[in-house]
Amino acid sequence: MSGSGFNANKTDLEMDYDDDDFVESDVELDESDIVAPDDDPPQKMGNPSIEVTEEKQEAAQMAKSKAVNAMSEGNLDEAIDHLTEAITLNPGSAILYATRASVFVKLKKPNAAIHDTEAALQINPDSAKGYKARGMARAMLGKWEEAASDLHVASNIDHDEEISMVLKKVEPNARKLDEHRRKYQRLRKEKERKKAERERQRQHAAEELDASTALKDGQVIGIHSRAELESKLNAASRTSRLAILYFTATWCGPCRFISPLFTSLAAKYPNVVFLKVDIDEARDVAASWNISSVPAFFFVRDGKEVDKLVGADKGSLERKIAQHAG
Repeated sequence: MSGSGFNANKTDLEMDYDDDDFVESDVELDESDIVAPDDDPPQKMGNPSIEVTEEKQEAAQMAKSKAVNAMSEGNLDEAIDHLTEAITLNPGSAILYATRASVFVKLKKPNAAIHDTEAALQINPDSAKGYKARGMARAMLGKWEEAASDLHVASNIDHDEEISMVLKKVEPNARKLDEHRRKYQRLRKEKERKKAERERQRQHAAEELDASTALKDGQVIGIHSRAELESKLNAASRTSRLAILYFTATWCGPCRFISPLFTSLAAKYPNVVFLKVDIDEARDVAASWNISSVPAFFFVRDGKEVDKLVGADKGSLERKIAQHAG
């Protein structure tokens, strides 16, 4: 089998953005021994609730012997009839079901064989003949991995050369399917990882946009409450920006002297967040920062104070902004 699905030459971006889900390519398999599934009416099964007397056991053994003779002469349909008689006489015998299953395999009726092997393995979970027949039947249906699993179990219980011969055909197909599945599992995991990364980047970009909008680049932002201050500082942290918290008061002469510079510096450093707090209006903010005199400037990065300046020293203010803004 061959086909054109997944294109190994596509770039990662093309794979991620163009396809909702890439189409798996076909796997080159040897399917020369596959047969069409048999759709005959279900074969007659034994009634497990009947009492199996010694006479019935003997009669079942005789019917099985006739089946073996018929098989040796190539009369497979006759062998099925004898084995069916034996199963009805002794429905608790796993070997009878497994033997009839092996005949169905020879008749290229894999579904009938699997039906019998299920009965055999229910009676005897260690039936090597049951696993062998089911493995061979599954191989006929192209169920390569299941077939390989059954045949390996059968070989471990009771190895024979026929199992080895069948495995030589089954295992390469099973191996290719396993490698194919693992390959696409890896590709899907990588696709999911990249999708999650893109979503994280989109979310981060959206947060940065929201934060940038809220931070009013190049302007001084008035702070009126602790909640508002926390919001702006969080936005500054999300966008990796330096924030300068300026405490002032209307009655403060030095504050009136330095406030115009603070405003002009906001325009000069648009990537720095300039916050202004009137200590009489936002007393809770002033109290939380232990403000004892104004003007006072606090330099904050990632939510942590990295420097401060108390007093209206224009030169020191601009030098510290230049130092911490880089």
